Amino acid sequence: MATPNNVLERALSTRRPPHATEDAEEDGCGDDDVSKTRKHISIVTKVTNYLTRSGYVWPIIIIGLVIVIISSVIIHSQDLVCISVSYSDHISRLRFFGFDGHESDFGSLGVPWCRSKHGKTVEWTSKDLLKGLEEFVPIYETRPIKNNMYGMGFDHSFGLWFITRWLKPDLMIESGAFKGHSTWVLRQAMPDTPIVSITPRHPEKYLKKGPAYVDGNCTYFAGKDFVDFGSMDWGRVMRKYGMKDLSGVLVFFDDHQNELKRLKQALKAGFKHLVFEDNYDTGTGDHYSFRQICDQFYIRGGGHSCFKDSDEARIRYRRKKFWEKAVDVEELCGPGEAWWGARGQMRDNFNHSNKAITYAEHFKNSRFVESVLDVYWELPPVAGPSLTHQTRYDPARAPTPIIEDGRYGLFRRLGLSQFEISVFNGYTQMVYLQVSEQEN
Repeated sequence: MATPNNVLERALSTRRPPHATEDAEEDGCGDDDVSKTRKHISIVTKVTNYLTRSGYVWPIIIIGLVIVIISSVIIHSQDLVCISVSYSDHISRLRFFGFDGHESDFGSLGVPWCRSKHGKTVEWTSKDLLKGLEEFVPIYETRPIKNNMYGMGFDHSFGLWFITRWLKPDLMIESGAFKGHSTWVLRQAMPDTPIVSITPRHPEKYLKKGPAYVDGNCTYFAGKDFVDFGSMDWGRVMRKYGMKDLSGVLVFFDDHQNELKRLKQALKAGFKHLVFEDNYDTGTGDHYSFRQICDQFYIRGGGHSCFKDSDEARIRYRRKKFWEKAVDVEELCGPGEAWWGARGQMRDNFNHSNKAITYAEHFKNSRFVESVLDVYWELPPVAGPSLTHQTRYDPARAPTPIIEDGRYGLFRRLGLSQFEISVFNGYTQMVYLQVSEQEN
């Protein structure tokens, strides 16, 4: 939970050094404002000296306090990293004053997190993610589907590529391919590894209307050959590929199905490494997700208030003005003040099935999920909203970005500033799970 001191430390961490940094030079931020501040302070100092010689003590003390306050406000406001875009400057100032801070509302809104059985986490670090970004940007530039509306954007494309590259699976399975963008990402990560793609409509059908991707080393269960992931004869498929150790298989889900259902099906088949593209936040989405399952009172961020005059309600109302997917109390809470899942429902099948569930059922689901989790890791946003100009997900409900707000120089040097803003608006907390059967 972030405290006001944490927020202040975050704001102060974005200070410019005494000499102009490379980022400041790139953004056109010089020392003019600092010089003006010094001139103002110099004038006040002269007045203070005069009053001292005249014997006016109390005015001196009052003026001294005014100098301290004014200097503090000016210095802190000027020390924020300057970004040339007015929207970014607006957001940065809001963050500094705690109004719309990235972490300032963690205590009230919280970031759901599923607990693993033994507290394990992933091996990769933030440095590995940064290094991966540097490598992935030129790869993403070559994507065959430039406008992947309704499909993965940059954040999740990078996440899938990075996780796949790190794990180096011997077989890759995807449930839900759409036009083939995720298949292309998997192929960029592992050029020679076979892929099994399960999707109702074959990606080649989209070629008639525009760009799509069909892979030559991929077995498609699509069109007339489509079989749902839960109905596949995985034993036969694994024998076909000579897969005896299923820890060498990576399964990617982008099919908008109940994630609890998919987890149970994957466990039954013996798969251990799973990635879910749309891990929707509580109160959002078209299917039941791990975020919704794990967003409970005994987990960081759980236990929401449905009272319309509560502090949480006021914070949610305020954030709704800035972030499209921020959820207010009326959207979060269903009949009987039910906040779990999405209005107390277990959504499935592209929102075509909305089964009402009780809190007891929801709680039981969370206990089951955590009993089979070895690792739970949510992909952070690639960059802060002041850099990507995204307006969709609520930053207070997301992990800290790989490139934090204010680091425009790094954002530009990595080549991310060249992309259209729209490619950063598809972030929905992609999650990687490592799972195993329940322990007795």
